[in-house]
Amino acid sequence: MGKVTGIAWTGSTMNFWVGCRKVSAGCTHCYAEKLVQDRMRRPFTEVRRTRPELWSQAYAWSRKEGALGTKRPVFTCSLSDFFIEDADPWRDDAWKVVHDTPNLIWQILTKRPERIRSHLPSDWGEEGYPNVWLGTTVENQEAADKRIGYLLDVEAKVRFLSVEPMLGKIDVTGFLSSCACCGISWVICGGESGPGARPMDPGWAIDLRDQVKGAGAAFFFKQWGGVHDKRAHEKAVLEGRTWTELPVVT
Repeated sequence: MGKVTGIAWTGSTMNFWVGCRKVSAGCTHCYAEKLVQDRMRRPFTEVRRTRPELWSQAYAWSRKEGALGTKRPVFTCSLSDFFIEDADPWRDDAWKVVHDTPNLIWQILTKRPERIRSHLPSDWGEEGYPNVWLGTTVENQEAADKRIGYLLDVEAKVRFLSVEPMLGKIDVTGFLSSCACCGISWVICGGESGPGARPMDPGWAIDLRDQVKGAGAAFFFKQWGGVHDKRAHEKAVLEGRTWTELPVVT
């Protein structure tokens, strides 16, 4: 939780709160649950707001990026869910931080996209905040069918999918687009890692990649999964090459 992260598709992580509850098959072997219980020594289902000094790091990061003329992607609530019900009293405060740090690209990924529209800031506007990318996790076809419609119902600078852990073949063809304003323009794919990891069929990943590239969208293949490996992303080779594409933002 901080400036350095091993998550290959982002630059940093920021947790405005920590703790969550399982909602679907993708949550079974939740890496965040193990981390919170083993390192923080408290129940993962207990959602707590994090310290003010942690939140203040975002302002320092944004000032630094501004001085360099760069933008930093920040994966938001990697140890929770930005739209979890327990955080309703704190979310407006988090939105203010997001709004006031224009040199950070806030990558907000949720398994609760049905709550996005009703919990946006009042000044979200017709196009959303320019520094916010909204995504949802779709680990299987059931989750894709249930969640993607809610995500597409909200205007955002970028809308993306995390197909991780990938638990089966998924068809998302009708939702993809090369244009961020028209549909899903970025898809992350990866297998499950850690003890008891469920295997991912290479054919599932290849088929998903073909769907994404056929629509002109960006594809990022994160890992095959299995036993935890610090070189997992380096080894994420799909049909002879790595895939580390990011969405085109205009």
